[in-house]
Amino acid sequence: MIYKTNKNRIALTGGAAAAEALKQIEPDVMAVYPITPQTTIIETFAKFKADGEVATEVIEVESEHSAISACVGSSAAGARTVTATSSQGLALMNEILYIASGMRLPILMVVSARALSAPLNIHGDHSDVMGARDTGWIQIFSENAQEIYDNTIIGMKLAEKVKLPVMAIMDGFNTSHCVENLEMLSIEQVREFVGEFTPEKYLLDIANPVSFGPVALQNSYFEFKVQQENAMDKVAREYLKIAKEFEKLTGRKKDFFESYQTEDAEEVIILAGSTAGTTKDVIDRMRKHGKKVGLIKMSLFRPFPRKELLVALKNAKSVAVMERAISSGTYPPIYQDIMTGLFQAGETKNMQSIIYSLGGRDIFAKDIEKIFDDLHAGKISKETKYIGV
Repeated sequence: MIYKTNKNRIALTGGAAAAEALKQIEPDVMAVYPITPQTTIIETFAKFKADGEVATEVIEVESEHSAISACVGSSAAGARTVTATSSQGLALMNEILYIASGMRLPILMVVSARALSAPLNIHGDHSDVMGARDTGWIQIFSENAQEIYDNTIIGMKLAEKVKLPVMAIMDGFNTSHCVENLEMLSIEQVREFVGEFTPEKYLLDIANPVSFGPVALQNSYFEFKVQQENAMDKVAREYLKIAKEFEKLTGRKKDFFESYQTEDAEEVIILAGSTAGTTKDVIDRMRKHGKKVGLIKMSLFRPFPRKELLVALKNAKSVAVMERAISSGTYPPIYQDIMTGLFQAGETKNMQSIIYSLGGRDIFAKDIEKIFDDLHAGKISKETKYIGV
């Protein structure tokens, strides 16, 4: 039974929606440095702070490297800690991302995904977050303002449950700067859902002193990393539990991915982010003409729900994996993960790798319709295709 709430509908950009979720969580510490298109998150939250709506300690630093470093110190000291970034900022954090995950610190980071330089581009794609996919952070993608609001709240609870850091990701500009309607919870509901943060071990617990990030040489380093991976293996189960709790509270279903019209679909597109909305519109139109097409929209990307995806694809004849990032010299990330899963399961599919919308380039309904038509016609190449070039 869904818990009935007085629905608070409001029109917000994705950046403002994320800031509202952070206000409702009211973390102890937020370490920040501005970068387009993430800046709207921290400037909105900074106004909440200036207006006395939150008691969060906002730490203004000189770079993103310093921001995530401050987050590591704050979280290790036992404070509920958040930050936000984009693009070059996330890349600058890279060294410390491994430290945060290796020390099992439940930091929440909201990312407005953006292209990486060079050449300089301030618009959205997934190059930055895909570059960080192996840093040991949980990654959750969002389609729209509603989802980044939801995933910010879910991400905070998940991070503290599994003791691993989380990135809640939205598309730069397409989501971060576009105004959409969404339903918000009350502050009381969010605080009750997330709960009080009570760290198990922290540096300021002088009665039970601990060390964080000690030297670990050949005799122990391997074991630390295996324990960290064992923790990541448990994330999927905990994510589903939290998603079920959230669904009872809001009526909004959350899962590893959203399957849209896939029950009888013969041609399926897999993607993450804001392009899902356009793809759903195309599917609805093509379905009216008898085309059996469907979409799988990725939500939880790290850890990767390989087994569940293979089950969802069992009836599909042809699949296109659309991605907004390049893995230079090889196939792009989601395609690689799915192909690995198929190989391990001893299965084969007609699979097409597609790269699109790098640097924020528009993709149109006609482009997506052509992808479906090419899949139906068997026009599938072993090489990655570039759409819109």
